[in-house]
Amino acid sequence: MPKMKTKSSAKKRFTITGSGKIKRKHAFKSHILTKKSTKRKRNLTAAGLVHESDVSNVKLQLCMK
Repeated sequence: MPKMKTKSSAKKRFTITGSGKIKRKHAFKSHILTKKSTKRKRNLTAAGLVHESDVSNVKLQLCMK
């Protein structure tokens, strides 16, 4: 069997932390920023973690499982 390939889209969007959690960026901060408040835009800048229910799917895409 050939090797499993990592999904390129997941490779670009997710990083693994030292403790094994999966880090992600927030959505809705690429364009149409005039109607969004400064507080909302600032909070979207910070990185978040992938929810526990989605971790298994992301790990499959990253060929970690």
